[in-house]
Amino acid sequence: MQTLTFIFSFYFSLSTAFYFHVGEREEKCIIEDIPSDTLITGTFKIQQWDIHRQDFLESAPGLGMFVTVTTYNDEVLLSKLYGPQGRFYFTSHSPGEHIICLESNSTRLVSFGGSKLRIHLEIRVGQHDLDAAIAQAKDKVNEVSFKLEHLIEQIEQIVKEQNYQRDREENFRMISEDTNGNVLWWAFAQTLIFISIGIFQMKYLKDFFIAKKLV
Repeated sequence: MQTLTFIFSFYFSLSTAFYFHVGEREEKCIIEDIPSDTLITGTFKIQQWDIHRQDFLESAPGLGMFVTVTTYNDEVLLSKLYGPQGRFYFTSHSPGEHIICLESNSTRLVSFGGSKLRIHLEIRVGQHDLDAAIAQAKDKVNEVSFKLEHLIEQIEQIVKEQNYQRDREENFRMISEDTNGNVLWWAFAQTLIFISIGIFQMKYLKDFFIAKKLV
C-alpha cells in the first residue's frame, strides 16, 4: 500500500543536502518556501538495502524515481520518472510553499531484498550547475567569467530572498496590528455593554422598589 509522508519543512536556503530512508512504494515530500521566479535544482541518488550484507549498496539498478513538484494551489510544475540517480529542475512562478515529492518505482519483484531504500537528496535554490558550466569552458577566462556570473546569481538570489522575507514580515505586522485593533475595540464594546447592563439593572430595581412603595 502506498503511503505519503512529509519529512521536512524548512525555510529558504541556498543549498540543502541530506538523506532519508523509505519503504517500497512509499512517497515522501519536502516543503520549500520559495520566492517567485526562482530556479530550483535537485540531485538525488537511490541506494538499495542488501539483506545479505546488512548494508546499503552503492547503486540500485532497475529502480527509478518519480519526482513531482506542486504548489499549494495544486499547480503541477514537474512530474517525471528518472533513473536510480539524476537531476531535476523547476522554476517557481509565484512565492510561497512548494511541495517536492519523491517515490520509487520499486516493486516486490525488484526490491525483494528488504524493500528498504536510502535516498540521497540535495536541493539548490537559485543556483545553476556551476561545475558543468566550468567543464565546458575552454580557457581560464571563461572559467573566471562563469564563476563571476555564479557569484552574481547568488547575490541576486539573496537579495530576492531578503525582499521576500521583508514582504512576509510586513504582511504579518499588518495582520498583527489589525488583530490588536480589533481586540481593543472589542474590549471597549464589552465595557460599554457592561455599563449599559448595570444602568439598566439599577433603573429596573429603582422602578421596582418605587412600584412596591419600598422607597
